[in-house]
Amino acid sequence: MKLISKVAYAAAGLVFIGSSVFAQSLADAKKAIDAEQYQKAKSILKNLTTTQPTKDENFFYLGWVYTIQDYADSAKAVFNQGIAANPKSALNFAGLGVVAHVDKDNAGTASNFDKAISFAAKDSKPYLYMGKGYLLLSGGKTTVAAADANAAIAILNKGLVVNPKDADINIALGDAYRSQLKSSDAYKYYSDATNLNPQSAVANVAIGVLWKYANNFEDAEKQFQKALSIDPNFGPAYREWAETDLRWALTDPKMASEKVKQAADQYRKYLSLTDMSIESRMRYADFLIQAGDYKTLQTEAAALSASANSNLRVYRYLGYSAYENGDYPAGLTAMNKWISQAGEKRIIPRDYLYLGRLQMKSGQDSLGIQSLQKAYQLDTTQADVFNEIAKSYYAKKKYLEAGDAYRRYISKTRQAKLQDYLNEGISYYYAYDEKNPKADTTLLTKSDSAFAHIEQTATTPIAAVALYRAYVNDTKDRDRQNIKGYAKPFYEKYIQIVTTKGPTDSDKKSLASAYAYLGTYYQFKEKDDAKATENFTKAREFDPANKQAVAFFAKKGK
Repeated sequence: MKLISKVAYAAAGLVFIGSSVFAQSLADAKKAIDAEQYQKAKSILKNLTTTQPTKDENFFYLGWVYTIQDYADSAKAVFNQGIAANPKSALNFAGLGVVAHVDKDNAGTASNFDKAISFAAKDSKPYLYMGKGYLLLSGGKTTVAAADANAAIAILNKGLVVNPKDADINIALGDAYRSQLKSSDAYKYYSDATNLNPQSAVANVAIGVLWKYANNFEDAEKQFQKALSIDPNFGPAYREWAETDLRWALTDPKMASEKVKQAADQYRKYLSLTDMSIESRMRYADFLIQAGDYKTLQTEAAALSASANSNLRVYRYLGYSAYENGDYPAGLTAMNKWISQAGEKRIIPRDYLYLGRLQMKSGQDSLGIQSLQKAYQLDTTQADVFNEIAKSYYAKKKYLEAGDAYRRYISKTRQAKLQDYLNEGISYYYAYDEKNPKADTTLLTKSDSAFAHIEQTATTPIAAVALYRAYVNDTKDRDRQNIKGYAKPFYEKYIQIVTTKGPTDSDKKSLASAYAYLGTYYQFKEKDDAKATENFTKAREFDPANKQAVAFFAKKGK
């Protein structure tokens, strides 16, 4: 059973009971946004845009909710309505700039941000949301690019000049630095935010998240508790607490059982405090991916896909979970739908990774390899794709391609194991066609180099490596009448390793081949009949049917 399954089971039975009476102020809408109660926030804001149609702020915050929910087109339409209400609305121009950034429209981003700044005057909020826009993890991104973080820091610092006492800008600056693993800088700005606004649940949760990533779990929990003492209904504190408990469980096996149970409790509380919108449930789906509970993810994704208001992104979850659960046809259908309909801007490298895996499991190897290579092109940290490609080629007996793929994997990753070098060496060895007079002898050199690396790195001698080095060098020395002895030291090393540990039945034929080679060497190279007879005798003892030994003794009449 996977570690997180208890979380899934506990959350699966949740029934959300929400209030049908919503407050109608902009302040309440902002509070709902911070609490990730997006449906509630949209309900309030849609009402406000109708009852107060001249207030551009109402339109901005509605558009902002659409933006963070990854509905860029809806956000853009609402921001434009805000500009229609106030042609000098700095906030709504900031919103349009954020949408342009999400759409990777650099010119549109710059143009709209310039307008926002020109209309902002002494209002720091447009700077805040421009900065937050650079930090958005839209479209399934999991990390903030350094360039985006730096852009966020630059614009947020301009906002601090406008209003040095804006706690929200300090929080956003902390987020920007945290995204780049600059913990000291992040802590400084989070602390400044709590000094400016001691009642900020958001700032206290942010400090807790900082401690979470430092594996300081006790202090992280204290921060979440502090946030909840400020606002007992602040759902994100429970969500981050759940994710902290999960990280704790995965980090410390002794605490695993207790922390998994606590993670279940915290996530259940989080879900109960949200509006159980599609977006909240997709956040839960992301949590299940992090937890590795793909069985529950598949069930949850199927339920989400049945909803009339389902987000297309649910097909990503269906594809991932179906692959992990071995339901390849369903997974391939889901991933094809997601990638064909989502649009390039919403696709992440991991999508191509799963598409490629599903294609290969479905017999579409060439397409699968293309998809895996696409995943690597989009994210060069995904070097594992070459390992998967190599395994596919090897299974199809395309040994040259397999060797090249293993070689590329080893050169691109820091995670290469000795087994990967062994696979590379074997692939190149089988790729060499000794019957072809024009065969590429560099394949033997590459093969031997891979095996030699293992010999130099391994802490103890490995019989299989010595044997393959012998095979490679034996292949170079096929003229038995003019034998050079290239393979001699490797066969001798193989014999030494195996006889020291004690040969098994599975070793016997290989031992026979090794002794037969040595017999041939002494017969033709050294002209030492006694030594030749001694080695052929051992070869015959281990394998009476060994052809070289049989031929040697036939000539001698024995």
